[in-house]
Amino acid sequence: MAGVLTRAGGLVLQRVLMLAALLALVFAAVELLPGDAARATSERGETAADLAARRSLLGLDRPLAVRFWDWMSGLPTGDLGMSARGEKVTALLAGPFPQTLLLGGLALLVTAVVSVALGCWAAARPGGAADRGVTASATAVLALPEFVVAVGLLLVLSSWTGWFPAVTLTGADGGVADPSMLVLPVLALAVPQIGWNTRIVRAALADQARAPHLETAVLDGLPPRRVLLFHLLPGALPTIAAGLATSTGMLFGGAVVVETVFNHPGIGTLLTGAVGDRDAPLVAGVVAVTGAVVTGVLLLADLVRARFEGGRA
Repeated sequence: MAGVLTRAGGLVLQRVLMLAALLALVFAAVELLPGDAARATSERGETAADLAARRSLLGLDRPLAVRFWDWMSGLPTGDLGMSARGEKVTALLAGPFPQTLLLGGLALLVTAVVSVALGCWAAARPGGAADRGVTASATAVLALPEFVVAVGLLLVLSSWTGWFPAVTLTGADGGVADPSMLVLPVLALAVPQIGWNTRIVRAALADQARAPHLETAVLDGLPPRRVLLFHLLPGALPTIAAGLATSTGMLFGGAVVVETVFNHPGIGTLLTGAVGDRDAPLVAGVVAVTGAVVTGVLLLADLVRARFEGGRA
């Protein structure tokens, strides 16, 4: 137990340090953009003195390292600082981020269910038509960018058939007005990741099929479905979990594009505006909350892998 806790603590520290390094890069990247937050958010007719006062108010006259440290020091208390337009970053994220989290979570769920089902279906018929078809289709699909999938879905499932709405409308609470409006954005995010994870599931099951215990299970006369579900799949779980955890970051990255295409009320529009305003605290706030979710999923995958590897050892 002590060894597991020590390893878990090491994994947590590693992920936290990675997130801190990413946030430092975000601040530096925004700093390298032409212009600054004071000029980007200025009103027409402001003088040089007005811009200088605004830069002082926003702290832009201080070194970048000092500004980053001040911002990071508020993270333990949940303080993400103030935006370039004088609004609390946490308040700006309170509405859009849950919508992005819902979109990404549903896409991850669809990805997990479909990719495991397809991978198992292909593995149950190694070398057969189903195996070849699933593998070829997964390879083709994973190469498609999210915006290409989104446009294709809009053409087929909205413009041509009228089955689903082309854009997302918001209700009185700021959320999606109708659940059917989530279908196309979720599919646009999930389809490329289904291709990627189906290949991972198929490869992991193929590796497990070469394990000695599988031959014993087959010789014992167990039905193929039982062998697949109770002997192959559990051993492949760490690899599958790692693949899905990696897809989490891809899903949140793709959500920015997909939300723009479907007018989904998530962080995509907020992030676009923050980059235009050279608003480092707001951009970093978006990255921080998104990175925290991705880090949590990656940590969970690490713990699953550690648990199974420890069990086999």
